[in-house]
Amino acid sequence: MTPIPGPRTRSLLGFTPRFRKNPLTAMEELKREYGDVVRFRLFNLNAYLISDPALIQEVLVTQHANFTKSVALKRAKVLLGEGLLTSEEPLHMRQRRLSQPAFHRERLKGYAAVMTGLTGEWLEKWDADSRFRNGETVDLHSEIMQLTLSIVSKALYSADVRSDAGSISEVASAMVKMFVLLTLPFSEWIVKLPFPVSRRFRAAKKRLDALMYGIIAERRKWNETRPLGAAADQGARESNSSDDRGDLLSMLLMARDTEGDGGGMSDEQVRDEILTLFLAGHETTANALSWTWYLLATHPEAERAFFEELDHVLGGRTPSLDDVENLRFTYALLAESMRLYPPAWGLGRIAKEEFSMGGYTFPKGALIFMGQWVVHRDPRFWPDPAEYQPERWLTPAERPKMTYFPFGAGSRLCIGERFAWMEGVLLLAQIGQRWRFRLAPGARIQPQPLITLRMKYGLPVIPERRG
Repeated sequence: MTPIPGPRTRSLLGFTPRFRKNPLTAMEELKREYGDVVRFRLFNLNAYLISDPALIQEVLVTQHANFTKSVALKRAKVLLGEGLLTSEEPLHMRQRRLSQPAFHRERLKGYAAVMTGLTGEWLEKWDADSRFRNGETVDLHSEIMQLTLSIVSKALYSADVRSDAGSISEVASAMVKMFVLLTLPFSEWIVKLPFPVSRRFRAAKKRLDALMYGIIAERRKWNETRPLGAAADQGARESNSSDDRGDLLSMLLMARDTEGDGGGMSDEQVRDEILTLFLAGHETTANALSWTWYLLATHPEAERAFFEELDHVLGGRTPSLDDVENLRFTYALLAESMRLYPPAWGLGRIAKEEFSMGGYTFPKGALIFMGQWVVHRDPRFWPDPAEYQPERWLTPAERPKMTYFPFGAGSRLCIGERFAWMEGVLLLAQIGQRWRFRLAPGARIQPQPLITLRMKYGLPVIPERRG
C-alpha cells in the first residue's frame, strides 16, 4: 500500500490549530508541500485533502454511494434538521425529487420577474438614500445580503420579509458564525450549555423557527380555502399576503412521492427544506455578488466592458430571463469571481467503508476534504490563476472535470444552481445599469471562511450614479 504523504506532528491536536486559524492558507500550504493527496489529522479524524480533479470526480460522482456528509454538516442538523444540505439517502433523494419541479425553467420565469421587481424597488430606495445621493460610504455587502434575502423569501415562499430583513439578516449571520462552533468535538453538547454564543444561537434558532412555521401555517390555512390544483395555475400575481401560488412552498405542501411511498411532507420536513434554502439561497448569492462588485471596483477594464455590454444589450430597459444568455460578459464576471472567491470554499465527505483511488487506499471513516479555493487557483488548469480575467470564460477551454465546481457535483449538486446563476446575472445587470462602486478609502477586504466565504469586514464602497 502506497503511503500517503502529509505533515507529521507530536501534538495531540495534529494539524487542527493551523487549519482552524485559516483553512484557506492551510489548504494552500498542504497542497504546495505535499501534492494532490495529503494526509493530516483534524482533531481525532484521519483527514485527507484531495486536489486532483480526477479523484474529486471519484468521490463526488463515481463512488458517491460510499460517502456521507462531513462531520460539521451532520452537526448542523441541530439547526437545519433533515434538509437537502444535511440529509442522507434515501431521505435526500425523496426530498430532492419533491423539490426539483420548483426549479424548472417555467418556474424560473416567474422567479426572474420577482428578482427584477424587488431589485427595482431596492434601486428606488437607494436613489432616496442620502448616503447614495451624497457619495458617502455604504456597506454594499450588507445591502446585497438584505436584497437577496427578500428575493429568496418572495420567490420561493411568497413571503414578504422586507420589513424584517435587517433583523433576519442579523439572525442569519449569527447562525452562519455559529457554524464554526459546530466543527468542534462535542459541539452538540456545547450548544446546550449556558455560554453566551450558545444562548445567541438558541435565540436565533427560535426566531427563525417561528418565522418558518408561521409561513407554513399561513400557507396551509390558505390552501384549505382554495380549490385543489388552483395553486399550479395561478402564476405570479398580486393579491393579499400570498401572491405566487406556484412557489416552492406550495409544491412541498401539495407534493406526493409517486415514486416512493406516496406520502407528503410533515410540517417539520417542510420547515427543514425551506430553512435550508432560505439561508443558503441568499447567503451564497450575496457573497458571490459582493466579491464580484469588489473585483469590478478594482479592475477598471473589466468594469468598462461590463457597462458597455449592459448598454448594448439592454439599452436602459429592465433585464429579463431571456436576456441572461446574451449577457455573456456579465456571466463571465460572475463565473470568474466564483473561481477566485467561491462561496462554497470546501466540501467534506466521510467514507462509509475502506476504498481505493489514485493508487491509494483510504480507511473507513476517513474525512475526504476537497477545496474549491485550492483547485480553482491551480496553475495547471488556470493560467495566471491569481489574476481576475473574466475573458477566460468567453472562449471554450479544455479542462478536466472538477477543475471548477462552485455548486458541488453529482447527486449532491446544488438544487438551486440555475436559480443562483440567473439571480447573479440579473442583479449585476440591473444594478450596474444605474450604479458603479468605488472602494472606500482604507477599506479592508479579507475573506472569512465560515460555512460560506464571507467578507470579514464587509464591503465599504462609495456609490456613484452612472450617467
